[in-house]
Amino acid sequence: MENSTPSSSVSTSKIDDLFAKIGISKGIIYMLFAIFCFAIMNLIVKMLPHIPAMEIILFRSSVSFVICVVGLKMQKVKGLGTNKKILFLRGLFGGMALFLFFTTIQNIPLASAITLHYLSPIFTAIIAWLILGERLVPLQWLFFLISFIGVTMVKGFDERVDTIYFVMAIAAAFLAGCAYNCIRKLKTSEHPLMVILYFPLVTLPIASLYCIFYEWTMPVGIDWLYLLLIGILTQIAQLYMTKAYQVEEAAKVASVSYTGIVYALGFGFLFFHEVFNIYVAIGIGLMLLGVILNVTFKSKNKEITELDDKILDR
Repeated sequence: MENSTPSSSVSTSKIDDLFAKIGISKGIIYMLFAIFCFAIMNLIVKMLPHIPAMEIILFRSSVSFVICVVGLKMQKVKGLGTNKKILFLRGLFGGMALFLFFTTIQNIPLASAITLHYLSPIFTAIIAWLILGERLVPLQWLFFLISFIGVTMVKGFDERVDTIYFVMAIAAAFLAGCAYNCIRKLKTSEHPLMVILYFPLVTLPIASLYCIFYEWTMPVGIDWLYLLLIGILTQIAQLYMTKAYQVEEAAKVASVSYTGIVYALGFGFLFFHEVFNIYVAIGIGLMLLGVILNVTFKSKNKEITELDDKILDR
């Protein structure tokens, strides 16, 4: 037992040295792995157009529920949290967002669905401004405008993006922004696994009733494996994304997350023969540019504010 800590320390040191030689921090590696897992999950959802989105959520929530309950028991966390109202809203907003997101993935080009969902940080900032009173500066509104010009181009120049699914994609991003603001409110009062647990706690009953009384397609053959993988990959991705934010600056990690569009473009082309005209490609680029500029600017502005506060404290 006495040798376990030094051995672990040496092992961790070797891993850190390897990352340093490559020139990439450990946090960036974690985030790249998380985004890869999310990308594979999105690909699998796209490969299951015959399975209703709510049914996919049912299977995903079942896997998540088991993993969360086991994790909370292992860490001896009891009860169902303290701020149950916000926890419930986090689960509700997250479930609605995921249902709309999966539906758009199944019905419009993969890259378009993923890029439109990347608008969620913008909605997060606007909701925080409206409800939490967080400050937005004029430059951020310019970044938002750049992204929404890109949105207009994607809708206007790609006939495959039907209006109803376009609206669903925007609504999914908005609801994801609502869910993220709930998570921010809970970050100091709830265990991370408890926050995740409320997603299946809310979605499992809703998804079950939906599948029993409205729409159910019996999975066959490899469908069962795909549905299991969706749940497992989601948990792995969330774990490594959390690790990334724990060991790396938020701005760097958030910027790396947008590499997911590269996977979406590649998988869309390889598996579904999806190609885009120049105007749609420019629109996708503008959407991502606006979001990345906002995330980077917000982080830099926060660092400057914190530095000013430290100087004033002295």
